[in-house]
Amino acid sequence: MGKIAKNLGLYLILIVLVVSMVNMFLTPTQAPQTYIELSYSKFLSELEEGRVSVLQIRNNTTPGESSSVVLRGELRNGDKFLSYGVDAEVIASEAARKGAIVTIEPPLKTSWWVTIVSSLFPTLLLIGVWVFFIYNMQGGGGKVMSFARSKAKMFMDNRGKVTFADVAGCEEAKEELQEVIHFLKDPSKFSRLGARVPKGVLMLGPPGTGKTLLARAAAGEAEVPFFSVSGSDFVEMFVGVGAARVRDLFEQARKHQPCLVFMDEIDAVGRHRGAGLGGGHDEREQTLNQILVELDGFDSSTSTILIAATNRPDILDPALLRPGRFDRHIVVDRPDVKGREAILQVHVKGKKMASDVDLGVLARRTPGLVGADLENLINEAALLAARRDKENIGMDEMEEGIERVMAGPERRSRLISDRERNIIAHHEVGHALVAKKLPDCDPIHKISIVPRGHAALGYTLQLPDEDRFLVSRSEMLNKISILLSGRAAEEIVFGDVTSGAANDLERATKTARQMVMELGMSDRLGLVRLGHKEEEIFLGRDIVEDRNYSEEVACAIDQEIRAIIDSCYAKAKEILGENRDVIERVTAVLIEREVLDGDEFDALLRGETLPPIDGTAKAEPAAAGVDLSKGEAADFTA
Repeated sequence: MGKIAKNLGLYLILIVLVVSMVNMFLTPTQAPQTYIELSYSKFLSELEEGRVSVLQIRNNTTPGESSSVVLRGELRNGDKFLSYGVDAEVIASEAARKGAIVTIEPPLKTSWWVTIVSSLFPTLLLIGVWVFFIYNMQGGGGKVMSFARSKAKMFMDNRGKVTFADVAGCEEAKEELQEVIHFLKDPSKFSRLGARVPKGVLMLGPPGTGKTLLARAAAGEAEVPFFSVSGSDFVEMFVGVGAARVRDLFEQARKHQPCLVFMDEIDAVGRHRGAGLGGGHDEREQTLNQILVELDGFDSSTSTILIAATNRPDILDPALLRPGRFDRHIVVDRPDVKGREAILQVHVKGKKMASDVDLGVLARRTPGLVGADLENLINEAALLAARRDKENIGMDEMEEGIERVMAGPERRSRLISDRERNIIAHHEVGHALVAKKLPDCDPIHKISIVPRGHAALGYTLQLPDEDRFLVSRSEMLNKISILLSGRAAEEIVFGDVTSGAANDLERATKTARQMVMELGMSDRLGLVRLGHKEEEIFLGRDIVEDRNYSEEVACAIDQEIRAIIDSCYAKAKEILGENRDVIERVTAVLIEREVLDGDEFDALLRGETLPPIDGTAKAEPAAAGVDLSKGEAADFTA
């Protein structure tokens, strides 16, 4: 029955067409081409002269021709004719008198319903077409015009199997979401104390920290209907479609309340209103206005909780963030060392791990990595183990996975001349030596002159022993000295410099500018915050920096940045100049081995001799990109 109703308009059109065809066949048509059509006067002339031998007379009762008489017959010379008259009795008596064989046929009778349908055919056709398209606009049929309906996916018994047990590294966020789920399962537990259900929960955090995974876990834990939709699903080429989809989404949610609605990447429609390229009638603003009304309008008795996720909370509209809309803000931040170890334990389930794999050590060596990075690390290690035909994943593959995630894949196929290899080796040893000699610096994890990624010809990787959230002034100065030490080593050894320190100079200058303008670490300028970034919220990027200082202060800023850079560069040159023999000794070993780990580097500084290498180099094809922002890595760039 539903299928017939779904195509009601199409069936109506087919019925009208069939009736029209029947009516067409039952209606007298024009005579065949073998008949000669005679005018009425010509027919009377032929009849008067006696040349008509056979005559058939029939009253035509079809609509529009009820008063006419159809005359068919044959002349004496054998020609067949067709004509029309007005008085059948007079014509019949005259033809009989002239010797013609006269036959009078009964009138052709047409059914009354055929006559009615024929007269109403245009109207019925228009009604059928109208019904067909209106039904499709409401989402039926082939969904030709169903763009105004929500694209949210509803999960009830078919929800995912992910639970909070599969989420690690964000215990506080899980507790906050579990409280919301408990409220939906047993609202009386909270309502008897006067507590109300939160209208919305906003999850904030960098990309890859597990916001969407938490929502999937909430769907797996909750015993209520769950709707999932993306912020970009509301934006369409037609004006007003976004607001219509929001209304349709919450209408569906109200029919299944209590329920959860998850909206991923809400910044696609929740950006600050009244800014950027759009005006008051911007499509995104209309969509946002509808979301605001649905969250906290006149109808406040709903049991629908909206869970949203974004990594750009700074560009969201303030009306969206106030209590009554998104009552609870859950920060899903980068995991600490315990969180990373727990995440690694989740992702190694179902994988064959060797006995030498220590997840605690790996967690300490991956500062700044989020859950997505750690999952990719283990996957890279598994691919390496399979490529090497191993039965399980060892610690070597895990260490290589860290480097691939942080610095990119090895590119041993890149041909580098001996002269450039010598420069790169001195550059990287300069980084490592200054990092070792300066106090309060992160230990050296690895030195490599094997090209990685798309630009790094070599790198020196430092990994902290623990997570740190505060950086002192002396540590920032030491960081600048380490970044500039590669250029200093080139100048000391070769008396010339190369373009390999481009990335180092950029990062050193950025750090010095932050110290002077943002952190108040300049004795000359004092404890002031200079400059303010004007951000275009609609575009989501920094457009221009507002200079809230004079030209004299701008000159002082440049001088302070230059003074910091020069001081740190001089310190690096001083350390390297005092250890020139160490540079040459370590560089020779690095050129031979191509890679030195932290223990081997410490042994060389103590004057020890490293055991010979077996010469088995591991060639790895390129399979990932460069990302040196996770650890402190100074690299020689192409």
